[in-house]
Amino acid sequence: MPKNVDDIRNIVVCGHGSSGKTTLIDHLLVKTGAVSGQPSVDNGTSICDFDEEEKHHKHSVEASIVHFDHAGKRFNVIDTPGYPDLIGQTIGALRAAETAIIAIDAHAGIKVNTRRVWQESGDAGLGRILCITKLDADNINFSGLIDSIKEVFGTQCALFNVPIGHGHELKGVVSTLDPPKDAAGALINPAELSESVIESIIEADEAVMEKYLEGEMPSKEELQRLCAEAVRQGTLTPIVCVSTKMGVGLDELLAVLVQAALPPSAVPRSGKKDGDDVTLKTDANAPLAAQVFKTRIDPFVQRLSYIRVFSGTMKKDSTLQSPGARKGIKIGPLLSVQADKTTPVDQAIAGEIVAVAKTEDLHTGTSLGEVELPPIKFPTPMVGLAVAPKARGDETKLSGALHKITEEDRTVHLEHDQETKEMVLTGMSELHLQLLRERLKRRDKVEVETHEPKIPYRETIQANGDGSYRHKKQSGGSGQFGEVHIRMYPFPEGSDPDEFATKERFPQLKNKHFHEKNNFLWVDTVVGGSIPGNFMPAIEKGFLEKISSGVVAGYPVQNICVEVHFGKDHPVDSNETAFRIAGRQAFANVFREARPSLLEPIVKLHVTVPVGNVGDVSSDLSGRRGQMVGMDSAGGGMTTVEATAPLAEVMTYARTLSSMTGGQGSYTMEFCRYDVVPPNVQQQIIAKAKLKVEEE
Repeated sequence: MPKNVDDIRNIVVCGHGSSGKTTLIDHLLVKTGAVSGQPSVDNGTSICDFDEEEKHHKHSVEASIVHFDHAGKRFNVIDTPGYPDLIGQTIGALRAAETAIIAIDAHAGIKVNTRRVWQESGDAGLGRILCITKLDADNINFSGLIDSIKEVFGTQCALFNVPIGHGHELKGVVSTLDPPKDAAGALINPAELSESVIESIIEADEAVMEKYLEGEMPSKEELQRLCAEAVRQGTLTPIVCVSTKMGVGLDELLAVLVQAALPPSAVPRSGKKDGDDVTLKTDANAPLAAQVFKTRIDPFVQRLSYIRVFSGTMKKDSTLQSPGARKGIKIGPLLSVQADKTTPVDQAIAGEIVAVAKTEDLHTGTSLGEVELPPIKFPTPMVGLAVAPKARGDETKLSGALHKITEEDRTVHLEHDQETKEMVLTGMSELHLQLLRERLKRRDKVEVETHEPKIPYRETIQANGDGSYRHKKQSGGSGQFGEVHIRMYPFPEGSDPDEFATKERFPQLKNKHFHEKNNFLWVDTVVGGSIPGNFMPAIEKGFLEKISSGVVAGYPVQNICVEVHFGKDHPVDSNETAFRIAGRQAFANVFREARPSLLEPIVKLHVTVPVGNVGDVSSDLSGRRGQMVGMDSAGGGMTTVEATAPLAEVMTYARTLSSMTGGQGSYTMEFCRYDVVPPNVQQQIIAKAKLKVEEE
């Protein structure tokens, strides 16, 4: 383990699928002597792709952590999946790193997930290095690829080395910072690039830049010193070239990482302590601040929590504070991680990455220490399946297995539908859900049946309404009596409850209660004791029951305000049950009179296709009630179309896109907002819901 924080480099390797990320890391591990042998993704012997699903599919499914030492530096490297469906693994990994290596296949060029990880790593404040891989491939347009990189990612992208030949004639790479006199066979003359590379580096220091403009060339030492600073400031994005197959460019890549990868102190981290913003000190002697960025549940070692230490020193077998936790969290041994192998260590200083086993109180995003670090924001999953075990009696087993999956992957949600008694698993795509089913079968020995994906519609109102309900029941002895009068108002998404529920709007305001989950606000303006205060919680419970089960089509209600302003009770027959029923029925009655409507989830799509298929995509999206938002060149004859569309219309979009583009198209999809369903579509949904109820 390193003794000095400044000698640590945390790097996340990301990019589109099949761009050679995992193979690159495997080769770096061998090159630096961290592992031996000839690991191979294709042969199922990769160091990073050790999971059974990864060996079967021959691509990464999870983020994996490895390390190696080189030139006096400890490199902690995180391999990430390349498919957009698994972007949650990349987002979690970005929290633990300061530098992102973005791999770009020399032949395939910039693809949809290349752009996505560029954006995500930039949003995370990381330094970025582009690595062009697979230079041994035939039919490479290297100059065209560099042009498209600068067009898409910016002119600060600068080649640090240039290939000599490509395909089977690839001989090596030559430096652009220190170009040789003879660069015969170089795909671009390195001497012609040297000036622009130097300018990108020295832009980080005004004094050096002024001397340069006056004709004084910076020394090698100055360029070395400023390289990482330029990457940190974003004035420089190094481009390096490799071929793992031919062993070309690996030494040069390691040299660039030593020179340009950012140390832990280069990316400032902040959080909250006692409600105040604080900036962390990247110092082993400072107070501890750490965060869980990944959870893995292994059938052998059980639960593993991967932790990045940002400040201070974490020691084994200690009890740690966690903001919001009622008591300290006891951790056992600390583990240094090399893919699927772990080694006990005594402590981890600021900048280090370690794992802790079998600690149930740790979850992805949990902060350790006195400072609460920002939550890791994962995209909202939108593709759902109702799942049930194939074998009778496996319900408990399935429920436990699904809980483990939601702990590991925060882009997976699990809901128990109280109405249908179904378990609904929601993920990023059909592929994502298929991989989850494989994991359930392999790891947890439980097979599932799936049903038609559920669209998470919501119910709301478009107008004000008012009304009442009297619940009266007499059967022999004491009966039931409760009468509730309410008013109902639309409560738009994003409204501030305090600004909405004011004395000006509700002069008799006594109390209010806001439920963030459904954006539901209820207001108590009852005067004169027409409803005793002890029955108000029962009325609220009645409202919440109806909000959960829905009114017109069985979907949860949201964006609504209910005012309880009058009622009646009976000295003998009134009880909590009576007022709960009265509240529930009053809610349903008034809801039906307040122009009820359905809301549907709208997703944002980024569809990358060959230029010739843009018209097909546009026409197809129009038929899916989609709207084009814009277009952008993706380089290499590809265009990215940005659009929005109802989730219900694009649940199986992957198949259509593949058919339209001959398999060349790709897309990402994420939740955008809820919109009102058109009347004709709404009628169909409600009719289908009623028919289902009648059948049951």
